[in-house]
Amino acid sequence: MALINQTSEEYYLGPDGVWDSGDENYGDYQFVSIADIINNFMISHVGQDKLIPKVRRTDVAYWAQRAIQEFSFDVLPQDKSIEIEIPPGLYMVLPQDYVNYTKLSWTDGAGIERIIYRTDLSSNPEAPTQNAAGEYTFTTGFATNPGELITNAQSETLTRWNARSNFPLGGPGGGNWDLTNNPDLLALYAYGGRYGIDPENAQANGTFYIDRVNGMIRFSSDIRGRIVTLKYISDGLGSLEDMTVHKFAMDAVVKHIAYSILSTRSNVQEYIVARFKKMASAARRNAKIRLSELKADLMSQVFRNQSKWIKH
Repeated sequence: MALINQTSEEYYLGPDGVWDSGDENYGDYQFVSIADIINNFMISHVGQDKLIPKVRRTDVAYWAQRAIQEFSFDVLPQDKSIEIEIPPGLYMVLPQDYVNYTKLSWTDGAGIERIIYRTDLSSNPEAPTQNAAGEYTFTTGFATNPGELITNAQSETLTRWNARSNFPLGGPGGGNWDLTNNPDLLALYAYGGRYGIDPENAQANGTFYIDRVNGMIRFSSDIRGRIVTLKYISDGLGSLEDMTVHKFAMDAVVKHIAYSILSTRSNVQEYIVARFKKMASAARRNAKIRLSELKADLMSQVFRNQSKWIKH
């Protein structure tokens, strides 16, 4: 269990004794390491006269990591963020531990994050090279890997997407654009008009799409040079010493480990497995509720914004 084993001075000043120098571990008391959870599980759930009389520690560590990975997507989201300036190539490389994004935004002069919306208007398909007859070309016998399909470094779709004029997808924005004589602009900006218009076309913050093949995020040209923040989730995996779990979810992780071990054993009766599955599901729901940070004052504020008066 995580215990307070340092003085207040050691907590606030850190090992170097200097305030806010970067080596402090502020807020760590709310977490418990996965190694501690494994140790506690071996003591509380494994032994003579217990449902799990014997189990290898490596098996417990495996199921503990699987629990962390599974919980990280909806119960224990490992929220991370990265901020970069978008280069002329209009792309951002996905972080090493990226699983899925939660929000993309660019920062204006006042520090306000303007949401960037995902679009389905374009993509970056693989583009094989072709000869004059339209046939694909392949590497010759002198190449390292002869007979391989030759592809262009960049698709024509991406090239045209990056070359688009610098104006928002919501419309020309006051520019002198003749939509009547330009079917491309007409299709892009007049599509749907105002009635039934797609949200991605009804805003001026720019758009993006995920280029999963190349592991990048591609942006529209109006994002060039802007400071963009990517907020994303990871699966929470790492070394046993580095992986931590919020105390609100500790019981859920322990019960998930117990259920996973019992469900894979042939000599455990089915009603016991069903009981532990029910306990694990209940603990997971409790953890999700506790971590949702629902506060009475916030809920009251939401209700007071409605049309009805709330007596208090």
